[in-house]
Amino acid sequence: MSGEDAAGQAAADPAHSAPPIPAERLRPLSPAESARYARHLTLGEVGARGQQALRAARVLVVGAGGLGAPIIQYLAAAGVGHLSIIDDDVVELSNLQRQVIHREEDLGRPKAESARDAVLRLDHRASVRALPERLGPENALPLFEEHDVVLDGADNFATRYLSSDAAEITGTPLVWGTISQFSGQVSVFAPGRGPMLRDLYPDIPPADSVPSCAAGGVLGAVVGQVGALMAVEAIKLITGIGRPAIGRLLLLDALAATQRELRVERDPGRPAVETLHEVAAACGTAAAAGSVPSISLAELLDGPPELLLDIREPAERAGGHLPGDRALPLGRILEEGWAAVAPLAPQGRMVLYCRSGARSERAVRRLLADPALPAGIDVRSLSGGYLGYEATTLHP
Repeated sequence: MSGEDAAGQAAADPAHSAPPIPAERLRPLSPAESARYARHLTLGEVGARGQQALRAARVLVVGAGGLGAPIIQYLAAAGVGHLSIIDDDVVELSNLQRQVIHREEDLGRPKAESARDAVLRLDHRASVRALPERLGPENALPLFEEHDVVLDGADNFATRYLSSDAAEITGTPLVWGTISQFSGQVSVFAPGRGPMLRDLYPDIPPADSVPSCAAGGVLGAVVGQVGALMAVEAIKLITGIGRPAIGRLLLLDALAATQRELRVERDPGRPAVETLHEVAAACGTAAAAGSVPSISLAELLDGPPELLLDIREPAERAGGHLPGDRALPLGRILEEGWAAVAPLAPQGRMVLYCRSGARSERAVRRLLADPALPAGIDVRSLSGGYLGYEATTLHP
């Protein structure tokens, strides 16, 4: 195909278009940048202008877990000018099997902050912002509006639909991916240029309709494969090269070593998304489902429970723990439920604690959902976790 033919096809195909980075934001590369990104500069499709676009780009990554890890790693290495990372979870030992930017030293830390530090280890001059919070209806639109591209590495349906709806409202390109055991899916949702998530899957599925990684398992290297592909799609969008996966759903099967493609079109009968009201209800339901019984430190000290359980990792516990407690790592509780706790013979009230309270809430939620939990057992999470105890008791 001649250059003119290729240009004509690019103009006719919505998957081909100019990058979303305005020309006025581009600046010449410094000598150090030219040396660092030399392998990009020798690619004719990227070249100096493509690298300048990467250096000028502002990218939001939703989730710093399995998919977020390779996304963040490769976008930082590619020279993306600014990365914002939003995630409200903390690093757990079971994450390290696939979430390769986190280390053992990061156990118990917010994933967003651990991911930020991983970027700075790679490039100490990088511009990166950690947002240790959940993406929700109240912050999605402003966050999407201030970024050029968003990558969705979330692990729940409510957040995925929230990302797609926010992208449609703000006109922000969204790179979407999901994984399950040995397989993955990737697509690009570009408002006005192709279908969105609601054209592909119109209704938000029930939260428990697909097994989580904890319940169903996942091959760590597959997460890297899918996340790296998502990073490639983001780079294509930013630089304007190649043919992004707009209107296409890529299906990867690692066991069969195959990749298939499904064509997806916009549903002409689907009303445009104009508000986040519908998805806010789903997010609200998820938040309500996530709320768990808790206890304050003052209440704990006033009346000790029959069982006080430290669910942190052994390395964290070595730095200090609450008096009179027992230890049982979160991973066992998530995997076995009540069967992991039963040998400790709890009676009446039991309180679980971690570093800050986030993991103990997950553990309480898991136990309360277990049909084997005996009647009469009052399971609670310690608000503020060990950090709260350390701040008020050890360092008053």
